[in-house]
Amino acid sequence: MGRLFLEIVTPEKIVVSQEVDSVVAPGTDGEFGVLPGHIHFLTGIVPGELRYNAGAGKESMAVTTGFAEVSNDKVSILVDAAEKTSEIDAERARQAMERARERLRKDKRTEDVDHLRAEAALRRAVMRIRVVEKAI
Repeated sequence: MGRLFLEIVTPEKIVVSQEVDSVVAPGTDGEFGVLPGHIHFLTGIVPGELRYNAGAGKESMAVTTGFAEVSNDKVSILVDAAEKTSEIDAERARQAMERARERLRKDKRTEDVDHLRAEAALRRAVMRIRVVEKAI
């Protein structure tokens, strides 16, 4: 079986640039998997866990929103942020989750809180915690 070339890019850096055997990512229409020879497509990426296998090694990371393109055995993932499981600070993620929950508890009519932003922060924090806990 052939190989895929995976590239995961954020605005700050190239997070991954290597050959892999398979990729599983959180798409806007649900989780999708890619193997060599996959049909060409473009999809949105939602916050969640991205996994890939390279030989005997398996890697998992938390990604935020962005896009994925699959073309000619290359998977290009462009996201706002991506963190390998080993880079996630679980305690910091828990603190971010609590801050977001506290902001969401405030009354929309009386408090100056951006609820959409707080909900997005909560989703990101929960996703990061899930990715870390799954790896343990």
